[in-house]
Amino acid sequence: MTGKTEGRNGRWPLYGWLGLTLVAVFWVLNWSLLGLRTHWGFFPLWLGYALTVDALVFLRKGNSLLTRNPAAYAGLFLVSAPAWWLFELINLRTQNWIYLGEEAFTTLEYAVLSTVSFSTVMPAVFGTAELAGTCGRLRRIHSGPAIAPTPALLRGMFAAGCVMLLLLLLWPDLFFPLVWIAVYCLIEPLNVKMENRSLFGDLARGDWTPVISLGAGCLICGFFWEMWNFLSYPKWVYRIPYAAWFHVFEMPLPGYLGYLPFSLELFALYHLVTGPLLPERNRRYLRLTENEP
Repeated sequence: MTGKTEGRNGRWPLYGWLGLTLVAVFWVLNWSLLGLRTHWGFFPLWLGYALTVDALVFLRKGNSLLTRNPAAYAGLFLVSAPAWWLFELINLRTQNWIYLGEEAFTTLEYAVLSTVSFSTVMPAVFGTAELAGTCGRLRRIHSGPAIAPTPALLRGMFAAGCVMLLLLLLWPDLFFPLVWIAVYCLIEPLNVKMENRSLFGDLARGDWTPVISLGAGCLICGFFWEMWNFLSYPKWVYRIPYAAWFHVFEMPLPGYLGYLPFSLELFALYHLVTGPLLPERNRRYLRLTENEP
């Protein structure tokens, strides 16, 4: 089904055609039908996106998230849903986005349908990040300052995360942007302490490729999230203080900057959850640089 991995490049796998078909069918349905439809169309649309991106990665480098470890790929969906629910919990305080059409569902229906939809976030972002990591231009700008995870730095990050979380909960209209970095500052020191994979493993060598790949991948996903959401129903809309100008789809242009640190939070959350569960050989399941073992 996935094709045989030989050398650097692979061939277009069969599941890539499934992904393209899902995108084509559910994009058309989501934008052409009237009334409630996105509650059942979101998951297959984004499953199609994730499979298509994964197939592109396989085509370019001969392996991918799905083909390297199908069980771990399924695990991305399982970790993704509760990870996004964390941000929904914080949004109860900040109220930066709301869902139009939510009132059409019971509490249980809303919870189940939302969980299924949220499960696609990590497969989409990490797959797109791996695809970005195969881009020659990104590889040429990978070098940067080396940042070692010293005890002082980790303590400072954790303290900063606590302060930022407190500020955004106390004064959400002023400090709401901090949600997109506070979670990372809280979790990444824990990953280092627990000897889980962390971005510091690369940053300590001055290799910024994983950070750049994650940011690029999440920004690309952000574009598709906002584009497909624009003509959806149910859909989300934003309520962002002092930044509600120059909308690109429903998102104000400054809001797209939040996708960059959000990618780091997803990376940290994934490894916090899976670090104790994955055997050592699978700790580097995500391969964000082309030559990563």
